[in-house]
Amino acid sequence: MSQGFAWHPKAQLFDAAGQSVRQGEPLQGVIAADPASAALARLGASAFRIGGVGPAPEVGPEPVFETLTGGSSGIPRRIRRAQASWIASFGVNAGLFGIGPHCKVAVLGELIHSLALYGAIEALHLGAELHLLGDLRPDRQRTALAARGVRLLYATPAQLRLLVAVGGAALPDLRFALVGGSKLDPALRAAMTQMAPACGVHEFYGAAEASFITLAGPNTPPDAVGAAYPGVELRVSDGEVWVKSPYLFQGYASDVGSARWHDGFLSVGEMGRLQDGQLYLSGRASRMVKVADQAVYPEEIESFLLAQTGVTQAAVLPRPDALRGVHLVAVLQGDAAQEQVILRALRTEFGPLKSPKTLIWRDDFALLPSGKPDLQRLEREVR
Repeated sequence: MSQGFAWHPKAQLFDAAGQSVRQGEPLQGVIAADPASAALARLGASAFRIGGVGPAPEVGPEPVFETLTGGSSGIPRRIRRAQASWIASFGVNAGLFGIGPHCKVAVLGELIHSLALYGAIEALHLGAELHLLGDLRPDRQRTALAARGVRLLYATPAQLRLLVAVGGAALPDLRFALVGGSKLDPALRAAMTQMAPACGVHEFYGAAEASFITLAGPNTPPDAVGAAYPGVELRVSDGEVWVKSPYLFQGYASDVGSARWHDGFLSVGEMGRLQDGQLYLSGRASRMVKVADQAVYPEEIESFLLAQTGVTQAAVLPRPDALRGVHLVAVLQGDAAQEQVILRALRTEFGPLKSPKTLIWRDDFALLPSGKPDLQRLEREVR
């Protein structure tokens, strides 16, 4: 039987309040996600899922677990993985970022989000000191990061925006921010430098089904998501991105799902191109819309909007249009006084057809536990 997750003898776990949590007996089946510290204390079973709904994972010939997709455009799906598929990348990250004994690691999200779950299990498996900060407000997260001398942080761009927006203590001990979920915009990257001057920001592109796909570094072109993560083989066919690696999932546990396999390669429906070893993404095929017969990927426009002054959250949605088939609207959070500047920038960048026709400003912007926009709820709210 292949190796499964296990607490390293030197691993330490601290909850949001800073209290040390001892390792417990491994718990098989579905483990309650809250409190997160109690869930991770029971790590080590041969078949488990932390949080979510549905039957418990079945015990198989090798240690397995279930995690959840982000669910940005629908109900999160349960996916089944060999524990070895994550362990394979633990060693890679240990070499790249020095994760191991005496390294203080923090995660900001809930364990039902695969990025937070990954970062937490990796830290314990490699013997690091893990701090679970998901239950704290952003201002208290920032205070805790500073007070506890955290060296490495797993977070999404949405979580980082909240962290820098609250102000407060600088983070001189932070050396690595491992960021997944979407690309950082230039303004957020600059704000991270102000908050944590010694921190190197490393962006990963991946998916719950594929884990790590690319890694972006300091020399990555601004519009690219990086080169292939170690051990990953990339292929683009008819504009669709395919990936082959030791880190892929086994299959969906809840329904058929959207990922597809071909000759050992996996696609999650992402469209893009490879150039000079760098991957450039357009967006998900499932979100592509036709505006006056032009293919438009809302993700491209969302990334542009998040780089504009005064925008902290953005979602671009299609609306029926008698002449164009559909037109786009943008739901934004931020400074509505910048509206005319943003509209002009959009039309300059994308032209009158592809640009959102209307900007809708919201103080309460619907987000998923993963930190991504809740597209289904936003669709209902602006209908």
